[in-house]
Amino acid sequence: MRRLILAAKSAALLFPFLLAVTRAEAAVLVHIDRTSQTMSVSVDGAPLYLWRVSTARRGYITPPGTYHPQMLARIWYSKLYYNSPMPHSIFFHGGYAIHGTYDIARLGGPASHGCVRLDPGHAAVLFGLVEREGMRNTTIVVQ
Repeated sequence: MRRLILAAKSAALLFPFLLAVTRAEAAVLVHIDRTSQTMSVSVDGAPLYLWRVSTARRGYITPPGTYHPQMLARIWYSKLYYNSPMPHSIFFHGGYAIHGTYDIARLGGPASHGCVRLDPGHAAVLFGLVEREGMRNTTIVVQ
């Protein structure tokens, strides 16, 4: 075993391009449809998930556009809205984020102050995917 580890280290020193080849990054597309209150997630063009979400309720807006994640936070508490928990937050436009919610009964209809809420389990899956594939490889489209 020790000989195998040394051989692998030697190969990496001699052929550094092998390290780049072993870690391919995938393109992640997160599409949020405010009309249907759904989120679809695809990787390298292959659809993986379709989830119900809640976007902005009347009087608020979930900003349309194309974004890349700006910050990830496993747990975040809203400073504006009563210290509400925002598990697995993916911030994409200033204070706007995709995050888990414990108010799952309202998923599928507008309910937020502008963030994109989803089931906490789904938020954890998406967070892990973005964390693994990279923020620069993730595109978030809000329509």
